[in-house]
Amino acid sequence: MSTAVQHPAPAPQVVALDTTVVTSWKAPIAFAIFTLLAIALAVFAPQDGETTFRLSTQSDMIQLPEITVPTMPTLWITIVLLALATAYSARLVASKRRVPIWVVVVFAILFMFGFLTWAASGAAIPVIGLLFGSLSLAVPLIYGSLAGVLGERVGVINIAIEGQLLAGAFTAAVVASITGQPILGLIAAMVAGMLVGMVLAAFAIKYFVDQVIVGVVLNVLVVGLTSFFFSQVLAPNAAQLNTPPRFERLPIPVLSEIPIIGPVLFRQTLVVYLMYIAVALVYFGLFHTKWGLRLRAVGEHPQAADTVGIKVNRTRFWNVALAGAIAGLGGTFFTIGSGIAFNKEMTAGAGFIALAAVIFGQWDPIKATLAALLFGFASNLQNTLSVIGSPVPSEFMLMLPYVVTIFAVAGLVGKVRGPAAAGKPYIKS
Repeated sequence: MSTAVQHPAPAPQVVALDTTVVTSWKAPIAFAIFTLLAIALAVFAPQDGETTFRLSTQSDMIQLPEITVPTMPTLWITIVLLALATAYSARLVASKRRVPIWVVVVFAILFMFGFLTWAASGAAIPVIGLLFGSLSLAVPLIYGSLAGVLGERVGVINIAIEGQLLAGAFTAAVVASITGQPILGLIAAMVAGMLVGMVLAAFAIKYFVDQVIVGVVLNVLVVGLTSFFFSQVLAPNAAQLNTPPRFERLPIPVLSEIPIIGPVLFRQTLVVYLMYIAVALVYFGLFHTKWGLRLRAVGEHPQAADTVGIKVNRTRFWNVALAGAIAGLGGTFFTIGSGIAFNKEMTAGAGFIALAAVIFGQWDPIKATLAALLFGFASNLQNTLSVIGSPVPSEFMLMLPYVVTIFAVAGLVGKVRGPAAAGKPYIKS
């Protein structure tokens, strides 16, 4: 009788897997280009004199002293710091580590400080006015970018942001002029934007028409209708139909007296305060609620969402309508938000810049808001430099937002990939 000898099973071996960190040389290359640009300004276009930064206005309770710096020494110090940041980012990438976002932010602030010091040599830069104007110009872009984020996250490309902004501006001006109540104009603008969004949703979702074509057609339609009514109705009756009251500024006690931040953020109108709330709500709703989870599921994988009982087309329809209402609210800034009468095509392509902010912001509400603020800053910077008589051509500053947009779409500022099902109609099988 043989006895089987059982050997103990070998202990499982633990295999350590190396974690691959994907790095990119895009940041160091971009840093090097901007550093060389700063060097070129210092070498080929030196500016003699001093630059003054005004950090307060006459109405501020707390007065900050003006900062005056010598132009060229400050620029050269800034160049050294930019070169150090470039070398540090290159060292990080060479050691297979990512460049943290704080390095990018610090580099951008340093470059802008050096550029402003050079551009405003012999003059004074009103920092509060520069930032306040930048935020003001960014308001409709932020509303439009929120509308674009919602639309694409749910699977519908919202090319009609321009038309929704224009419809909101027109309706707000007319209703507020008739009633004398800007709040009613604001509500009417949201309804007008929602109607444009519903038309887009109906054609794109129910009739499977190409979403880009529908959006372009809606933009042309709204431009045509508002231009026609402006010429035939508003212009002959401007006193009754096109003299909109504006929202008054509402300084928030205590907060409005914080140096620099207070005058910029907390001495605004209702439209701007609603923008703060909208950004927070859209971000929280998208990433921290069941509604946002369903919305993103429909935009990424509608078949899977349908399998678990989510009504795909219904979800898309009502969220595109909501996006239209947000864009319509943004359109009020052009009229009752600024106290300006409606004029033909007064949005001037803001909807398309907002769409670019969506791409630049990688379909994230916070990042898209920051991108819109960047575009607003670039637009207002050329106004400020023109006022102080800077040698920088205004055309250069005007093209800056579009150059940034090209870099964003080309993928040179990071991953650029929208929701997987964006632009694709869902046909239930």
